[in-house]
Amino acid sequence: MVVAGVLLTSSVARAETVHYVALAATLDDVLTNIRNWIMGILAAVAVVFLTIGGLRYLMASGDPGEIEKAKGAFKAAGIGFVLAALAPIVVDILTEIVGGM
Repeated sequence: MVVAGVLLTSSVARAETVHYVALAATLDDVLTNIRNWIMGILAAVAVVFLTIGGLRYLMASGDPGEIEKAKGAFKAAGIGFVLAALAPIVVDILTEIVGGM
């Protein structure tokens, strides 16, 4: 009983402080993370526009105005996918401009 009391009272809870200066070690890591986020966001938005365009086209029932809106959504989705595909090139250009490794 005395041993249990000593063990319970002698252990002091300590919180160790951890300091994060940056999660990415190099500028290249930061630019790679930015590229990945840009590609993901653009692809997600493009998929949403593709879905909207498909639904508009299905619900158009031959209405020329709705079909044109659906085509516009398909065009926006295509532009979004192209921009997502070009994101690595844009980040490489930024890397060259700022002198990354």
